[in-house]
Amino acid sequence: MSHETLPTDDPAVVTCGLPYANGDLHIGHLRTYVGGDALARAFRTIGQQTAFVCGSDMHGTPVAVNARKDGVDPEEYALEYHETYAETFPRFGVEFDNYGHTHDATNTELTREIVSTLESEGYVEERPIKVAWDPEADQPLPDRYVEGECPYCGEQARGDECDEGCGRHLEPGEIVDPVSVVTGNAAEYRERAHKFFTLSDLSEYLAGFIDRLEGTPNAQNQPRQWIEDGLQDWCITRDLDWGIDYPEADTDLVLYVWVDAPIEYIASTKQYSERVGPDSYDWEAVWKDEARTGKRRGPIGADTGAGEGGEIVHVIGRDIIQHHTIFWPAMLEVAGYAEPRAVVASGFVNLDGEGFSTSRGRAIWADEYLDEGFDPDLLRYYLATVADFQHDVDFSWERFQSRVNGELVGNVGNFAYRSLLFADRNFGGTPDAAVSDEVRERIDSAIDQFRAAIDDHSIREATAIAVELTGFGNEYIQRSEPWNLDEEEAAPVIRDCVQIVHAAAIMLYPTIPGTAGRLWAQLGHDDPIDEATIEDALDDPPAEFDEPSELFEAIEDERVAELEAKLDERVAANTDGTDAEHGEADDADGDGAGDESDTGQDGDGTADADLPAIDDDRVPFETVEDLDIRVGEIETADPIEDSDDLVRLEVDLGVERRQLVAGIKRLHDLDALPGTRVIVLANLEPAELFGVESNGMLLAAGDEADLLTTHEDAPPGTVIR
Repeated sequence: MSHETLPTDDPAVVTCGLPYANGDLHIGHLRTYVGGDALARAFRTIGQQTAFVCGSDMHGTPVAVNARKDGVDPEEYALEYHETYAETFPRFGVEFDNYGHTHDATNTELTREIVSTLESEGYVEERPIKVAWDPEADQPLPDRYVEGECPYCGEQARGDECDEGCGRHLEPGEIVDPVSVVTGNAAEYRERAHKFFTLSDLSEYLAGFIDRLEGTPNAQNQPRQWIEDGLQDWCITRDLDWGIDYPEADTDLVLYVWVDAPIEYIASTKQYSERVGPDSYDWEAVWKDEARTGKRRGPIGADTGAGEGGEIVHVIGRDIIQHHTIFWPAMLEVAGYAEPRAVVASGFVNLDGEGFSTSRGRAIWADEYLDEGFDPDLLRYYLATVADFQHDVDFSWERFQSRVNGELVGNVGNFAYRSLLFADRNFGGTPDAAVSDEVRERIDSAIDQFRAAIDDHSIREATAIAVELTGFGNEYIQRSEPWNLDEEEAAPVIRDCVQIVHAAAIMLYPTIPGTAGRLWAQLGHDDPIDEATIEDALDDPPAEFDEPSELFEAIEDERVAELEAKLDERVAANTDGTDAEHGEADDADGDGAGDESDTGQDGDGTADADLPAIDDDRVPFETVEDLDIRVGEIETADPIEDSDDLVRLEVDLGVERRQLVAGIKRLHDLDALPGTRVIVLANLEPAELFGVESNGMLLAAGDEADLLTTHEDAPPGTVIR
C-alpha cells in the first residue's frame, strides 16, 4: 500500500470482521457491516477501485459448542446461519462483492499454504502446554469448552477470552480453576504438544507497522501498549475435531479459528477476482507483496516500510483489535503478503443505555426491524452518524425517531422535496440558468471536505458534510424566497437549489444508498447513482424531471411508544433467559454489537449486587444549585511523571481553559482523549496533586472511570442543569 492520499492507482479492498455462524443478527451487529459498506461505496465515489468482501466464520468452539447442544453436525449448523447472513446483509444495503465462508476450498487451501510458510520460515515451534481436560468425558477442552477465572483480573472468563472482565485474549492453560462446559465438573490440566507462532520475534516489525497504520485511534494505540509490555508467542492449534487440519500428516490438531478466519479476507478477494477476471480486479495486486512473488521484501523484523500491494482496510469491532493489529499483520509479513493500510475499529452498540442481551430478548433483531416497515437507510444513517466510529453508541427508538425526524425528514428530505417540486411545477425540471458563484464555491468546498473525510476513513464526517450542504440549501432558499419572485428572478435561485440536491445525493449515497438512488432518479438521471463520482457533483443535472415524492416519512410518538412497549414485553417474557424466536449468537466476531457476550455486561436491567445502596441522607435543592457543572472538551492529556494513575488534562470550558488532574492513566487511552466531550465540576476549590494544580473535577462512573458526556453535541461551556 502507498499511504498516498486516496484515491490512489492501487486497488483497494475493504473487509469486515467475519460474523460467527451461530446465531441471528440484531441491529447491534450491523454497525461494522454498514460502516464497511458505506466506506467501500465512498471509496468508489472518490474514484478508488475497491472490492468489498467478507465471509462467515464457520470454525471454532462457539460453533462446535452450539452445534453439540443442538445435536447437529457443525458444518450443517454453520452453513444454515451462513446462508441466513448472505440473505440478510443485502436487505440492509450491505452488498459485498463476495461473501464466502472459512470452510470453503479456497480458504482451506490458502490457510494451509500460509501456515506451511510460517513453519518453513522458522516461525512455528512445537511446545508442550497444559490443556484443560474433562476426566469424566475423557476429552480435551479447547477454548470455550472450558470456563474459569481470568488469571489477570480474576473475573469469570471463557477459555480463550476474558469476556466478563479485562477482555484479554487467553492462551490454553491460563484459565484458573477450570470447569468443563460439557459436564459441568471440575477440569484438570494435562500436558499436550501444540504449535506456536513466535510473535515475540516480530516485535520490531510490528512496532513499525503500528507507526504506519491508519484508522481509528483505538486501533493504533492499544497495540502499542501490548508491544511495549512484551509480546507472547501465540498457540495456533487446538484439540478439536472441527476446523482446518494443521498441514502436517502426523498430527490430529486443527488450526485455531483466528488463524484461518482473517485469511478468508484474502480468499474472498481471490474468489471475487476469479469471478470478474483479473483485468477487472486483480486480487494479487492487492494482497501480494513485492512484485507478487510471495516472498518477503526484507529480513523479518526489519522496519522496511509499507511494502507493495493495494490499499487494505479492515472494519472491525474493538474487541478484536489485537487479532487484526498483532496476529494478522505478523502472519502476513512472514508469508510475504501485503500489510493493511488501516484498521477502523468501532465502539459497541447498546440498547437504551444497557447492553444487548440476546438470551433475555433484550435486542432488536435485524428481521424485526424490517418487519416493522422501516427503511433500512434510516438505521444505516443512525448507526453511521450518531457518534464517531470508535465510540460506543446507544440506540433507543426515541433517539432513532429524533435523528430521523430532525435531520432526514426536517433537513435533507424537506430541502430536496421543496426544491424539486418548485422546479418541476415552475420550470418542468432544471431551470435554464447558471449556478451562482456562492453555490459553486459552497459545493466545491463540500467536495474537498468529503474527499478529506474519506481519506481519513470517516463516514460520519462525510455524511455530516452532505447534511450540512442541504442545511445550507434550506437557509439559501429561505432567504431567497423564490416564491415571491417572478419567473426570471426565481430561475437562478432554483437552479442553485437543484444543483445542491444533485451534489448532496452523490455525497449521501455511501450512507443511504437506496434513498440517494431514488433522489437521483427524481432528478431525471437514467444512469444509476453508483456510477456517479464526486467529480460529477457540479455537473449539470438533467434538464427535465417529473414531480418528486417525499424521501422520508416522520416517525410519530405513538409509533415509538408501541415499539418500546413491544421490547419491554419481550424482555419481561424471557424470564427463563431464552429467546424462543432467535438463536443466541456468540458475538466474538468483533462486530461492535455490545451484547453480553463481548462487553462483560449482563444487559438484563437488574441491579448489580456489588453496587452501594442509594444514600438516604437527602440534600436540599439549594446545594445542587451551588454546583457549576459544565460541558468541557479535552484538548490535551499527559501522564504525570512518577504517578501510576494521574493525568494532567487541559480542558476547554467554552469561556476559559482549565487544567485538571484525574486518576485515569491506567483506565483510558490517553492519545484518544483529545476531542472528547466530558462533564466537569467547575467551581470546586483548587487542589494540588503530585505538585500539579487541579482546577476542577472530571466526572466519571465506577471503578473503570467511565467518563460522563452528553448524548448530543452540546458545546463546551454548556451548563448542566
